[in-house]
Amino acid sequence: MELDFERCYRAVDSRDERFDGWFFTAVTSTGIYCRPSCPAVTPRRENVRFYPSAAAAQGNGFRACRRCRPDAVPGSPEWDSRADAVGRAMRLIGDGVVDREGVPGLARRLGYTERHLQRLLVAEVGAGPLALARAQRAQTARILIETTALSLTEIAFAAGFGSVRQFNETIQAVFDASPSQLRESRRQRTAWAVPGPAEPAGPGVVHVRLSYRAPLHVPALFDFLAARAIPGVEEASGTTYRRALSLPHGPATAELTPRDGYVAATLRVADMRDLAPAVARCRRLLDLDADPDAIDGTLDADPYLSPSVSDEPGVRVPRAVDGFEMAVRAVIGQQVSVASARSVLRRLIRAAAVAPAGGEGTSAGPAGDPAFPGRVPGDAIPGGLTSTGLMPAGLMSGGAAHGGAVPGGVLPGDPITGARVGLMPFPGAERLLELPDDAFGMPAARRETLRALARAVAGGLTLDPGGDRAEITARLVALPGIGAWTAGYVALRALGDPDVLLPTDLAVRKGAQALDLPHTPAALAARAEQWRPWRSYALIRLWRAAATAAASPATTVASGTARAARAGNGRAAGRRGSAPAATGRAR
Repeated sequence: MELDFERCYRAVDSRDERFDGWFFTAVTSTGIYCRPSCPAVTPRRENVRFYPSAAAAQGNGFRACRRCRPDAVPGSPEWDSRADAVGRAMRLIGDGVVDREGVPGLARRLGYTERHLQRLLVAEVGAGPLALARAQRAQTARILIETTALSLTEIAFAAGFGSVRQFNETIQAVFDASPSQLRESRRQRTAWAVPGPAEPAGPGVVHVRLSYRAPLHVPALFDFLAARAIPGVEEASGTTYRRALSLPHGPATAELTPRDGYVAATLRVADMRDLAPAVARCRRLLDLDADPDAIDGTLDADPYLSPSVSDEPGVRVPRAVDGFEMAVRAVIGQQVSVASARSVLRRLIRAAAVAPAGGEGTSAGPAGDPAFPGRVPGDAIPGGLTSTGLMPAGLMSGGAAHGGAVPGGVLPGDPITGARVGLMPFPGAERLLELPDDAFGMPAARRETLRALARAVAGGLTLDPGGDRAEITARLVALPGIGAWTAGYVALRALGDPDVLLPTDLAVRKGAQALDLPHTPAALAARAEQWRPWRSYALIRLWRAAATAAASPATTVASGTARAARAGNGRAAGRRGSAPAATGRAR
């Protein structure tokens, strides 16, 4: 990636936090690298170097600034949205693929040789896959050092290092401090990493601040998740959202609460090696690496969308933590209401929790719960305890990554906290194939669509942001019962495509009508061309407009002329504009 020196230097000189994560500033006279908004004195031009990633700065011998903590910035929105090999590689590295499968595994997923992948990443990001993974391991290690009571040896291997020596050398090189020095000074540094008290959390529990680029419209994001929460897998209370996760080494739960300038995350993991994937998936779920200024700047140019942008800046696209889960939700949500889809999903989760393992299509019904008859994951548990923990890995017959059955449906205890629990990860493809016909509670054609989807995923179809979006979409629509709407919904939420429009969706059309936009599929699709490459964000605004109109049917919708005038007034009032592109690339 070629960085424009003058644009980057102006951003640093103005301490523009909108560029945090887009690039990193290295200072040759001090040997440190910073985020663009670092409050330190602006360095002299001749002493400045700019790098597209923290790994590139580290690879050139610079260490992280202790004052601005550049490793804590949001990720580059470019890597979050790009569909090419580099964007896919960055998302997979963020999910820990290099630590689990090595560079050969990453290259195999992308369909490139290791040498070609190395060339691509060095050219675009300034560092190869090993260096990028090393930078992520260092960040994970710092979080564990400052927020847990784990021994430094345990942290070394939990963060993905191959040896304690490698761990010590990397931490010293990146942070200019030994692991023990970082732990000694954690009380002073808590404000950067921990949303709660300064003392370390209990075993298996980590508190993390998830940074984002302001603004973030919290109601739009958390209301969407709460309205679609699957009982037993997710729950929402006020502005706190909690859900179970299925991670590479075991189950986990994430509790997410928005604060001023960050999202407080409490992660309970069965295996500390899953911390980095858990953080990456929570960030992806909330779309925290998006660039709201670039997105809103594009949508604001349409006078009929401009009032929505002015009233609700920073709307995000709620993504997914599990691609298969989102695909199942999309199939079940075909032509039914959100409430109806939740009811079907609740029954499916209950069946997965209590039904015995068996062959595909067996007719055995749920086994029931002898201890708590009728209880399903997500219900309150007798004795006043509530479902806030995670499912023990040992009770997952299909393996931790596949969401297997729980004997009798009972979740007897959290192996980390000892508390009774009621949240479980969404069942995986293998587990869904084990369920009997009567566990689905839906028409036979839709049930068989789910089974066809599960067989495809069990056979190697990947539904994560590191996959090829065009190839995945083509494979989905080839399955019986899956059309353009379902594949588009999966691309929107599971694959992270920022440019999805569902013009045939009834709620989208009603939202367009409420905003005086064309609302026939063809006319709406034509109008939406000007919203590229951010049509996914316009889609969320149309859904919100439809919900608002349904809640207030008597409200008179302003005319197009009035809306255009209002949009002009909003822009004249000085709504913050888009940040200039530091890379010269279209944003």
